[in-house]
Amino acid sequence: MTTSTQALPVLYSFRRCPFAMRARLGLWASGMPYVLREVVLANKPQTMLTLSPKGTVPVLHLPSGEVIDESLDIMAWALTEHDPLGWRDHRDDDLIRACDTDFKFHLDRYKYATRYDNSDPLEHRSLGEAFVLGLDQRLTAQPFLGGLHPRLTDMAIAPFVRQFALPDWEWFFHTPYVHVQGWLNAFISSAAFAQVMDKRPPWRDGDEDTLVNPPPH
Repeated sequence: MTTSTQALPVLYSFRRCPFAMRARLGLWASGMPYVLREVVLANKPQTMLTLSPKGTVPVLHLPSGEVIDESLDIMAWALTEHDPLGWRDHRDDDLIRACDTDFKFHLDRYKYATRYDNSDPLEHRSLGEAFVLGLDQRLTAQPFLGGLHPRLTDMAIAPFVRQFALPDWEWFFHTPYVHVQGWLNAFISSAAFAQVMDKRPPWRDGDEDTLVNPPPH
């Protein structure tokens, strides 16, 4: 790490992981610069494992030495530091918890069915639709879960709904969940999504760091 980046938070991330995407979105919204280390999950850097032995992303290492290795906690920390877009105005912990538990359970067994014994992907897709239906009902009266503008709840959940749509994009956009479809389209066409999904080379111990600059607001 160079002298210019020593005083910055360091985020260990994996581009496609929805939990890591959630953390990057929070940092993007805060507008703060940080060091991004894109990891290869099959060959995790020892530096990251020393900081967080559980070995999952995201992991945020603060200049103070503190380590935050839960995605929502990273969002909360970043937005407590600076929240110019007002994302903290709406945080529905019950809905986010439902996303991270029941919905994620079915999402994994739909999208990655071969990793699980006796897993019927279409059955899990059907069971996962219950969560999507609930979102659609919430979105009938407003464009975002947080109201007229995207807030923390939206950005914490949208990466997972995107994962749910990815295996069969055509199927998803022919379901009756038209409000979720519009909401998801708004997410994937946003400046936030474009920035946090920018491809970065994998980082290994000893490599130069990638500095992510704050976006213009």
